[in-house]
Amino acid sequence: MASTAAGSWLRMTRPELAVFVSGVTSMGLEILAGRMVAPEFGSSIYTWGSIIGVFLAALSLGYHRGGQRAAEASNGALVRVFIGTAAYIAGVILLGDLFIQSTTSLPLPSRFASLPAITLLFGPPTYFLGFISPYAAELSGRSDVGAASGHVYAVGTVGSIIGAFATTYFLIPSLSVTNIGLVFGLVSVVTALALARPNIGRDEAVWSVGIAAVLVLASLTGGIGLDSRGTTVYHTQTAYQELRVADSGGTRTLYLDGQPHSAMDLDDPTRHVFDYTSYFHVPFLLSDDIDRVLFVGGGGFTGPRVFLEQYPNVTVDVVELDPEVVSVAEEYFGVEESPRLNVHTMDGRQYLRETNRTYDLIVLDAYRKDKVPFQLTTREFMQLTADRLDEDGVLFANVISAPSGPASQFYRAEYKTMRSVYPRVYSFPTAGSVVVQNIEVVATKDGTLVTAEELQARNQRRDIGIDLAAELTSYRNDEPTGDVPLLTDDRAPVDSLLDPMVGQRYVVQRTNETEQREADRNATTRSAVTGAAVRAA
Repeated sequence: MASTAAGSWLRMTRPELAVFVSGVTSMGLEILAGRMVAPEFGSSIYTWGSIIGVFLAALSLGYHRGGQRAAEASNGALVRVFIGTAAYIAGVILLGDLFIQSTTSLPLPSRFASLPAITLLFGPPTYFLGFISPYAAELSGRSDVGAASGHVYAVGTVGSIIGAFATTYFLIPSLSVTNIGLVFGLVSVVTALALARPNIGRDEAVWSVGIAAVLVLASLTGGIGLDSRGTTVYHTQTAYQELRVADSGGTRTLYLDGQPHSAMDLDDPTRHVFDYTSYFHVPFLLSDDIDRVLFVGGGGFTGPRVFLEQYPNVTVDVVELDPEVVSVAEEYFGVEESPRLNVHTMDGRQYLRETNRTYDLIVLDAYRKDKVPFQLTTREFMQLTADRLDEDGVLFANVISAPSGPASQFYRAEYKTMRSVYPRVYSFPTAGSVVVQNIEVVATKDGTLVTAEELQARNQRRDIGIDLAAELTSYRNDEPTGDVPLLTDDRAPVDSLLDPMVGQRYVVQRTNETEQREADRNATTRSAVTGAAVRAA
């Protein structure tokens, strides 16, 4: 009985083949849509909700229109649907990036910002595919309408399941976005030819060959877009994100979902390219003894590399979720494991829960502007970090947000959550304005307040390998948090808190852009620090 059922699945009729492939293609395109829009709009719950809603709406409309026209169903109609789908996919490959970038400035509420791009790029091909199921039911030859419809939707659902797993576990880890689009475009073309055989007409042949050629050419060009990131050295889709390494002006930068994550001076690998990474040294002014450090989030390993170079007594552990990020750090950023550098490929919270090690400093560098693992933001997680810190340990969190205004909600909620566990929390905005930027939040288990003047005095007295006089001028030790939630495992509305930042420019200062600013600050800060140091002495 089982072998008979399996054999019937393998001997699909043409309508069944059409339904199966439409299921594979529609689900594959849905997952692909998330990867295409993430670099511009992020991958928050609003983006994914928009994708799911658009695909369901397009399929529903296609089912409805296809049902109205089912009397016109024919094998040739199925062929035309797949050729039309393939043609549209070719356009998505070629012009998708340019179109997505052009829609970012539309005057829409941030949570709806991705809707126009998703609708116009993926609505039409999904609508076309919606015609397949009612056409196939009409062509099935079954007199029982219920049985025909049930069978068609069962076959289509199996195709969707296969499309979901194949795209998630095989295509995305192996191919670029454009090549994944090429796969689904060519699958549509091949299906059209399979449905038309053995009497493939001249029109079907010409259109199929022509669209296949356009698909290949579009994938070879990589699509048309506006890219100022320099020369791409490496590009891939990992299981978690789009990853790109690009060189420009002697600097190598790691981009994750289109956002700069780490940068390295190719001539001086331990120089701080991004200004905010200089703040990684602030904990050395708040603690007298830092020997063992944990970084949650690896990226290009900027912090670990600098720490290992400047502090010979420091041992660094790094926890990075994405194994491809670790491989790229080793190949393109010169990272090598050693007795002083240990890399663990796993979730940061899982590592802290399972390890029995304690640290002097934990650096939380796993947040992005549009995607933050909520499990790394909550009070329970902060308590876990405190449990893994020594008595005078320090937690350092690299938060991307605005220091005030509507876009500051995530920063202030995180500040409030850290303050619920740690007796002292300090923060250091890095861009000197209200724009979205890196805000370094530092929490200590020591409840003694360290003032801005005392930090400046310690900066003068201690040799920590870098002068932080300019950075310390942004010192803050109190924030208004009455209007933001305390983040817990039970309630952590991170996507809602990040939403006001959608569409806003993320300002990442580079050190060569801030030299004059630092010089100006130092001119006024040095005299004040000298007086403070004398008073402290």
